[in-house]
Amino acid sequence: MRSIARTFAFSLGIAATAIFLIMVAIFVSRYPLEEREFRACRVVAAVLDRATDTDGQNLTIRPTPALEELKADSPNLWYVVSIGDLVSEYGSEHRPPLPFAFPYRGPVGLSVFSTHDQKSTFCLAVAQRGSLQLTTMVGEPQVRFGRMAGNFLVNRISSILLVALAFAATVAIGSALAARFVSRGIERVARRALAIDPSAPQGLISLSEVPSELKPLVEALNRAFGEIDAYIRMQRRFLGNAAHQLRTPLTLLRAKIDDVPDPALKAELVRDVRRLTSLVSAMLDLARLQNHAIAKRPIDLAQITLDVLADFGPSALDAGIELALEQDGKGPFMVQGVDAAVRSALANLVGNALIHAHGARRIVATLGSDGISIHDDGAGLPDGAEHGLTEPFQTGNAAGNGAGLGLSIVREIMAAHGGELIVASAPGCGTTMRLRFPAAAASVKSPQLDLQER
Repeated sequence: MRSIARTFAFSLGIAATAIFLIMVAIFVSRYPLEEREFRACRVVAAVLDRATDTDGQNLTIRPTPALEELKADSPNLWYVVSIGDLVSEYGSEHRPPLPFAFPYRGPVGLSVFSTHDQKSTFCLAVAQRGSLQLTTMVGEPQVRFGRMAGNFLVNRISSILLVALAFAATVAIGSALAARFVSRGIERVARRALAIDPSAPQGLISLSEVPSELKPLVEALNRAFGEIDAYIRMQRRFLGNAAHQLRTPLTLLRAKIDDVPDPALKAELVRDVRRLTSLVSAMLDLARLQNHAIAKRPIDLAQITLDVLADFGPSALDAGIELALEQDGKGPFMVQGVDAAVRSALANLVGNALIHAHGARRIVATLGSDGISIHDDGAGLPDGAEHGLTEPFQTGNAAGNGAGLGLSIVREIMAAHGGELIVASAPGCGTTMRLRFPAAAASVKSPQLDLQER
């Protein structure tokens, strides 16, 4: 879609140009009509002046195209041309009695006079040609509008250009200001819309802040934000209520499984119930994150990472996978956040790497100035698979183990901290999951780290 400001300015420019041309055409057509005889006199005098030749002995009126056109358009045309004592006349049968005799010896100029009988007018034009005067008297000319308009425009080209430039400048400035006004109104609406939290779109755009032309759009946006907010609240409320209601039946079911006599069946049921319990706990965690604001404080990523890797040390030894901690740059590695939530997010990433990184022999946690990344050297994910892993109930494990909420919870934890979860993977190159926090805002130093393997 084109820019509104540019489209507006372009359309206004076209409209203004059309209006200007119409105004010029009206002016040109009406103004000569008010002085038609004088304008016709000027044109005819110029035509006869260009057609007149003399060698001092003879006076010749050449049949120029303009003169022939004038004769064809004027059936009652007559004219008398004199230069010095030489005289040439045309249409004498149509010429009424004149108040002047030829050759005429009057002053140089252009005038329109009435005939003796006051029934018509004639044009008297006197021009200086060297030492002689060229005098022309013309009556009953029918001059085409195009020739009068052209004569009018040629004589006033400077004034017309000046008016055109002033008009164009006025239109350009006006369109620029109007387009800027519209653009600023749209920018204000866009800024207000971008300031609304997509996960909790409760803010509305004030109608007093936008031009009246944009109010229908803003009202539609406000209504859409309200409907989205109501839907999100309903979804989160359902998620929390469903998870809460499932906990009691699962607890009772777990107690009844203990009475199952078949050990194999009992182990299978325990595994399924454990998975359901994990799913319900994850759903409750997700509901809490989405429905409650968190109180952040400075926390030490280095210490949290050491603790989480220590917790997963036995599981990594059993799986034959090496855990390592590295740091990219010098500490301290401090971020603003909630200790328990960040531990949960990091534990999710390390646990996922241990379970789902097929063929992995080493998992490396790398501390950086803006967060931490977990990288495994496993088989990696298929092309494009990483884009859907952070959606609820999505899992990259072909066996179907896991609730599919772990990475979704991690994403919500990072969103609550103003950060993000970044997943990068390629077949055969392993997978890297990074927790990126906003710029560090604490000055407390973290303990000195010794890179170690667990």
